[in-house]
Amino acid sequence: MSATVERGGVTYQGPAESDWRFHARDVTKVFGDLRANDGITLQIRPGEVYGLLGPNGAGKTTLVKQIIGLLKPTSGELTLGPYDLVEDPDAARQLCSYLPQAQMPIDSFKARDVIRLTGMIRGGDPAAVAARTDEMIEALDIGEWADTIGMKLSGGVKRLVGFTMVSVWPGRVVILDEPTNDIDPRRRRLLWEQVRRLGDEGSAVLLVTHNVLEAEKSVDRLAIINEGRLIAEGTPSSLKAEDRGRLRLQLMMVPGRPTPEMPELVEHHTRVGNNVMNIISEADATGGIRWAQQLMAQGVAEEYALAATTLEDVYIRLTGHRSADGDESP
Repeated sequence: MSATVERGGVTYQGPAESDWRFHARDVTKVFGDLRANDGITLQIRPGEVYGLLGPNGAGKTTLVKQIIGLLKPTSGELTLGPYDLVEDPDAARQLCSYLPQAQMPIDSFKARDVIRLTGMIRGGDPAAVAARTDEMIEALDIGEWADTIGMKLSGGVKRLVGFTMVSVWPGRVVILDEPTNDIDPRRRRLLWEQVRRLGDEGSAVLLVTHNVLEAEKSVDRLAIINEGRLIAEGTPSSLKAEDRGRLRLQLMMVPGRPTPEMPELVEHHTRVGNNVMNIISEADATGGIRWAQQLMAQGVAEEYALAATTLEDVYIRLTGHRSADGDESP
């Protein structure tokens, strides 16, 4: 079976819906002595929300720029359905929707108008685009700014308008680079509902982020890259398999207090600000609580929390970095 897809006024003949898969095969990008991407291989299926996690400088944006045709790989393949995105960068730009980290240049446009204009540029029927625009404005709760010019919008509302521009008539692949930057916690939740909807309606969604806490609750599968290399891939649960039987003991230190000496029961720890994250065995839970309570009694710690390990703990173990936490996870 085959199907047609129209993007940007161009009609592409392609495979059946289920065969619109994105593949990166052994993608390498070299800048002088720097291997920004080093043999990255991954696949994203239609309907899937796929997370690409890694610290700043890991090579995430370099990979994205190759997918959308702004950079050419030094070696390797990038394909979407039957299309070779390296040899045909025009197809890449027509079949992929992209929300960059930087704000969209919308200062001279009203929010509703620029969303509709973007949808029609991408080949959408004007009436369908108008209806979808109004629907998304309501879903993201930005109606009070719908007819406000871009230069008067806050950074968070601009970000939501940019997301809506990308999503109102989405491509086969929708790439979202740190989509929740500057967005308040409540509207972040609304945005994640719309990300999930993009997948449910058949787009392959590539979520690029270094916020592990958000990704864990939002993706079907994910890859972690570090120093240009893919170092882990799977579902959030499968990536946490190695940490089963362990717990996270979080200490909130009294400001100004140094990190306490670690007892043997702490397998490893990370400090960020006044928070010390400790990984312990489930069998040592009682001992860990007793130690934390002693630190509180000594005026070293203000409080503690014991919980199951998270994907962030896996991320720290694999990359040596802590993720960038938002004000509140979705």
